[in-house]
Amino acid sequence: MSSSFSVYLYHTNDIHSDLDQWTRTAAFLKEREKFRQERGESVLLLDLGDHTDRVHAVTEATHGKGNVELMNEAGIRYATIGNNEGITFAKEELHHMYDEAEFQVLLANLFDTDGRRPSWAEPYTIHTTAEGVRIGLLGVTVPFYPFYDGLDWKITEPEQVIEEYLPELREQADVMILMSHLGYPKDLELASSYDFDVILGAHTHHLLEDPEWMHNTLITQCGKFGTHAGELELQFDGPTKRLSGIIGRTVDVRRLKPSPVTERLLEALEDEADKNMNEVVTEIAEPLSVSWTQESPFASLLAHGLREWCKTEISMLNSGLLLHSLPAGPVTKKDIHRLCPHPINPCVVEVQGHVLEEVVKKAFTEEMIRLPLKGFGFRGEMLGHMVFSGMEVKADYEYGEWTVRSVWIGQELLDPSETYELATLDMFTLGPLYTGLSNAASKRYYMPEMMRDILADVLVKQYTAGA
Repeated sequence: MSSSFSVYLYHTNDIHSDLDQWTRTAAFLKEREKFRQERGESVLLLDLGDHTDRVHAVTEATHGKGNVELMNEAGIRYATIGNNEGITFAKEELHHMYDEAEFQVLLANLFDTDGRRPSWAEPYTIHTTAEGVRIGLLGVTVPFYPFYDGLDWKITEPEQVIEEYLPELREQADVMILMSHLGYPKDLELASSYDFDVILGAHTHHLLEDPEWMHNTLITQCGKFGTHAGELELQFDGPTKRLSGIIGRTVDVRRLKPSPVTERLLEALEDEADKNMNEVVTEIAEPLSVSWTQESPFASLLAHGLREWCKTEISMLNSGLLLHSLPAGPVTKKDIHRLCPHPINPCVVEVQGHVLEEVVKKAFTEEMIRLPLKGFGFRGEMLGHMVFSGMEVKADYEYGEWTVRSVWIGQELLDPSETYELATLDMFTLGPLYTGLSNAASKRYYMPEMMRDILADVLVKQYTAGA
């Protein structure tokens, strides 16, 4: 063996079902794998999770299996999961998503409620290359407890499984890599606490054009939507097979030519999805219009349906949840998905009256109405005007601004000291949008139903005889 040699890893993260871009990303992965193999070099292709996103019809119609087919075709060897795989699919759907996977899913911190590991995942692997190098790979994902609990999964802290497996893996492996769907800040924290050579990162969509060192650990992350892919060169001393150096880089793949084979597979998957989603759900007698800047019939109907579905006194949702108006006529599954593609779940929050009043006042600001929100599951253009059911907001619009005059619950003025059960969207409880809701002590998430399921339900009840 020569005095030194290298092993190459190529990695992707947070594709979020941008499958048109994936045809270019896959072209890069396959070309690099072929190039390295022709040079007699060992190569591995890895994905760090959130390859799926139910905003895309292929993902929606195939329950993520279409994404797995595309990963198979690209030659992915090992993958972990993100929250889009873990908490936007029903448990049974996730159990079968990887039935045809030609790669190994590595996931150490997800279990069934009885403590057993799902059959489709292993916590780690030790991959031995042709040169005899042993590469340890350990997979972990972000522990969104309320959502995994709601789907009857048991999720644990990543530190718990790292401390369980890392010592024994360190004894067996020549290089130790964490496949992390935890986010850049958490990766920095882990790098300062644990002995990993590399942390391949995901989740927070950071684009590290030059991977970063934290102590003796190299941290990578390649943004989102497949615009970039990562290359990692692991350098070894030939006689001892000891790791002697690591070089990482991030490659912009947006201008590459798509892979024709991947394009043909995607077209076939899109045709299959189109057929599956042409099923008629109901037929509406009159058009339903939506406005993002004022109250509108379609958004109000959905707010009413959410309140009934959650069995609460009041409900609240943003009109930007509905991306289009709906013409009269047949309504298909495809229409429902096109109207409301977000992976957003219904939620019931117990909120005090004075907090609810502050939420309403903030919702009526132009800043919030026109906010081009990114993340928290929202896939629309702007939040839009807030609409309600079971409650009435009396407000004046002057000089380009709303002024809330009063809030009524049923026939009574809102009582600041009263506690109300509010049906709303999970995204309002997850971050800084409405801190009064995100800080609420009692939040109940409905899983695996998404808001488009509520939309389909209300349309069927409203327009289907005997429903």
